[in-house]
Amino acid sequence: MSANPASQVSYERRLSRVTNYLHEHLDEDLDLNRLAEIACMSPYHWHRIYRAIHGESVVATVKRLRLQRAATLLARSSMAIEQIAEFSGYPNLQSFTRIFASVYGLPPARYRKEGSHHQFPLPDELRADLHFPVSLTTIAAQQLLSIDNLGSYMGISKTFDILNGCAASRQLFRADTRWIGIYYDDAMTVEEDRLRSKACISAPQPLPDLALQAPLSVTELRGGKYAVLTYKGPYSDMQPVYRWFFGVWLPASGEEIDDAPPFEEYLNNPRDTAPTELLTNIFMPLR
Repeated sequence: MSANPASQVSYERRLSRVTNYLHEHLDEDLDLNRLAEIACMSPYHWHRIYRAIHGESVVATVKRLRLQRAATLLARSSMAIEQIAEFSGYPNLQSFTRIFASVYGLPPARYRKEGSHHQFPLPDELRADLHFPVSLTTIAAQQLLSIDNLGSYMGISKTFDILNGCAASRQLFRADTRWIGIYYDDAMTVEEDRLRSKACISAPQPLPDLALQAPLSVTELRGGKYAVLTYKGPYSDMQPVYRWFFGVWLPASGEEIDDAPPFEEYLNNPRDTAPTELLTNIFMPLR
């Protein structure tokens, strides 16, 4: 049976509204009937469509997003754990502690003191004693399907969720699909609301017509020489890894950086991978 492009885009847009709502109301109770209204779908069936397109239930999406935000607050703020639990939509500290520990391997208080972010804290001085695996490679230029993200780099998770919905509903995934994030600005020097990035997947060839319809666009990934750092751990802990890569490895390497943005390739899926087991390759462009 041939696909109906108009119908596909309609479902995609309606579920994109749900994705936006979830990211903006994480501290509120999950109301499935309200989400059905936002999706303009039957309350009996919309969540089945959501699961089929996104690969996880809406309950699992909310749990993942809440815990990601909680881990960031524990690592980067002094907010009381009770406040973080409430801010993350949990009814009490006990349930938050139990669920957080089941995913991150440590209860919140221990995570704040001993979590993976303590492997490479954020001091003013660069840590020359840190070491990450880095290799050199040359890649061919390639086309990506992308959605622009403006604002916090941590907020790109919402853009990736929208991209996932678009790609699934338009049947753009292949066995070899790659997930890539391109980051154009230095988060240490550019105001957070002006940070530019793109959520991307590798483009199937030949490009189907649906791949060229909004909100998707085609982005050319620069070919050439790159240094590649392999990082294992939560996405929220990557800022000091970048500082080591650019501030310690690069000056000692004898290489010259090229005038192009770095990008990240995500090697496993945060929907079914523990945050401490996430694998990311960071690509630094070289001359």
